[in-house]
Amino acid sequence: MKRTVISIISLLFAVAFTASAQKNPLNIDPTCYAFYTRVEGLVGKDGFETANKLLLEAAIKTGDRKAETIHYMETLKDLTMRPGTPQNDILVEQAQQKAKEIARKYGYTQYFYYSFQIVQSYYLANGQEYRTRDLMEEMQQTALQEGNAYGMWIADRYLASMYIDQNDYVSAKPHLQQAIRLYHSTTDPTVKAQSPTRLYCDLADTYPIGTDSVRLNVAKAVTHAREHIDTLRCRYYQARLAALDGNKKEYERLRDLCLEDPQLRQMRQNAPLYFSLIDAVFDGSILQRQEEIVNLRSIREMKVIANLCENQGYKDFAFGLEKSLVVRLENAISTNNQSQLSELDVTMGKAALSADLQTKERQMNQITHFIMIALIVILAGIALFAWKHIRDLQKANEKVRLADAAKTRFVQNMSHEVRTPLNAIVGFSQLLALPDGTLDPSEKDEFSKHIINNTQMLTMLLDDILNASAMDSGNYRISYEPGEKDFMAQAAISSAEHRLQPGVSMTYEPKDPELFTFTTDPRRVQQILINLLTNACKHTSEGSIVLSSSLKERPGFVTYAVTDTGSGIPPEEAERIFERFTKLNEFVQGTGLGLSICRDIAGRMGADVFLDTSYEGKGSRFVFQIPTEPKKQ
Repeated sequence: MKRTVISIISLLFAVAFTASAQKNPLNIDPTCYAFYTRVEGLVGKDGFETANKLLLEAAIKTGDRKAETIHYMETLKDLTMRPGTPQNDILVEQAQQKAKEIARKYGYTQYFYYSFQIVQSYYLANGQEYRTRDLMEEMQQTALQEGNAYGMWIADRYLASMYIDQNDYVSAKPHLQQAIRLYHSTTDPTVKAQSPTRLYCDLADTYPIGTDSVRLNVAKAVTHAREHIDTLRCRYYQARLAALDGNKKEYERLRDLCLEDPQLRQMRQNAPLYFSLIDAVFDGSILQRQEEIVNLRSIREMKVIANLCENQGYKDFAFGLEKSLVVRLENAISTNNQSQLSELDVTMGKAALSADLQTKERQMNQITHFIMIALIVILAGIALFAWKHIRDLQKANEKVRLADAAKTRFVQNMSHEVRTPLNAIVGFSQLLALPDGTLDPSEKDEFSKHIINNTQMLTMLLDDILNASAMDSGNYRISYEPGEKDFMAQAAISSAEHRLQPGVSMTYEPKDPELFTFTTDPRRVQQILINLLTNACKHTSEGSIVLSSSLKERPGFVTYAVTDTGSGIPPEEAERIFERFTKLNEFVQGTGLGLSICRDIAGRMGADVFLDTSYEGKGSRFVFQIPTEPKKQ
């Protein structure tokens, strides 16, 4: 009976996924591939275990050992989607061990090493950089002992990327050199199918800026360029060298080629800003842009700007940037050291907590014993006084417990929110890194769009946290300057419309046809409008989102309103939604900070943000009213 049910289900899946199975880039049994596509879509979701079990049964029935191996890889991937806890860490380690055993047993070496990549992404997403580094080094040692070129290549690339991301070019350098040596010495077709251009460019960044070693590695990167992205990367580095040489004409030629390339932001998201800072050095306006330079994520790029400033005669300014660089490097070193200690903290934390609880228990027993004696020998009034203080202590302990529980819930929620887009980015990036021929162009394009979308989602989450932190620390500034009403609204729509769900429209409807310019902080106005539009996009699956503006709804104020046809908000929740970490729908991506940040910024500008509870249409209407005269500081 069981075999019959499996056969029927297999047939249904085979029919439902015929088009998908015909592609079958994994080259497994078509029925198994149909099950696999279903399983892959349910990773981290309800229904995964049932679907994955059916994949295993189909693999065993058809005798497809590769499909069976994939079943265990999917089990591992699903576990890495869960929150990082000591208990889940153990389950992940056990699942990886099982996946490695099956991959070894059936001779699928690539999956053996792929299991390392899945787990390292899990550790990295949960802030366990120390364990990530250990895992990649274990993978490297295993590959070295077995003479597996692919494993050694991937391990060195991941370790180098991790160190570069931490601005630790000293630690990244030997891994880059080893990966390049391996590329030139191996005959492994999987490694040879890769391009070493990025490795040469990254290696150039490990040498002092503008030296012969930098130029030599950039030249080698140019020689080995295979794809368009390789050529773009080389032009980016060549433009930087031309600027350092003072060859403005060549720099501008290469800069324009880069800026005209639609793939530039995929390669370096802040490249336009970086080029504009170099332009500012040449035209003399760099002195007004120190804050932008200091906030560059890459210490290497900040160092290049400092060198350019010194070359162009801004020696005092360059010296100030160098001092900021020293502070950044010290902070980076401190952060790296802290991350290396985190694993030790986790390991020792449970034992330390147990010891602390035992100590507190002994102390409580001693206090209780003392109170019992005191009840006998001390006056009843003193005994009552002691009991009163015990009750106060219990209340204080309960407050501490509730606060700790709230902190834990927030950390767990943020861990899930950040890990969801991060795992998607890593997963699709790994698919794009598969050997040429595995994926067709349409799949590559789809995966690239997923990566871009999840990157923007991750950036939005982190921006919410940083904005909230800046407000709490008092570092959030309001800078007043002229702003045009319609321009700010249209700019906000341009920034938010890519988040629309399929079939939903977004329009701007000004109630006053004439242009109106007033004194405000245009960036903060756009930030609030973008947050309100993004919030509407999340909760609107059909219909429309309309941003309107009016000068008459409230005299002396510009009134913006965002009206959607989404799920709506009950009137009784009108104020609670502006509290931090409040989410009425836990299944919608976000931190629960967006609306709170809108209200905080508005308050600093003398403006108001609220939910229009009198709105009777479908969905919700959020109102943002900002004074036409700036708030007095």
